[in-house]
Amino acid sequence: MRRYEYGRIHTLARNLEKAGIAQELIDQIMKGGEAIGRSTNSEKKAEWMKGAMLRMDNLLDKETRYAVREACACCLGGKRLKIAKGILRENEKLEDRVKAANEARYVFGHSVTMREDGRILVCFWPEGLTEYRCVCLPKAKEPLSITYCYCCGGHVKHHLQIALGRKLACKVRSSAVSSGGKKPCTFIFSMEE
Repeated sequence: MRRYEYGRIHTLARNLEKAGIAQELIDQIMKGGEAIGRSTNSEKKAEWMKGAMLRMDNLLDKETRYAVREACACCLGGKRLKIAKGILRENEKLEDRVKAANEARYVFGHSVTMREDGRILVCFWPEGLTEYRCVCLPKAKEPLSITYCYCCGGHVKHHLQIALGRKLACKVRSSAVSSGGKKPCTFIFSMEE
């Protein structure tokens, strides 16, 4: 595998390879990634990611690209993991675990709620703000594909699965970066059997 200096680009390349994507497709998706370094300005990093996500959208099916991006999730250990494990350990009922996850702002953002249909809604920000920003790509000037946001979805999914003791499927409902700052980052999780 080609080595990329910027960690997020290297992680994307590694997870494309792990997913068994053909090398010619990986090369197309990763085009220009070697020119982005740690010291590259944030605007150029965001522009490269925008192009890479468009290439993924054009070259890979939805299920594959979302799985690749979920695998790119960061912040899976440390204090967040300790909190998620504590939620599971200290709460017997699912409803109590959801309530405890909702109170764990450091891990899950603004809110975690159980919907009437049994799915769980996670919101990084409250609705109704005048503007939202992506914490990962704060300098993105134009909307990016929602594909990018499955990385954050993977982060939330990892910790929420641990906290709830249930296997989950993730769907990104909206995001700051895909809406050009007009909508909050929200994720819907369905419990798998």
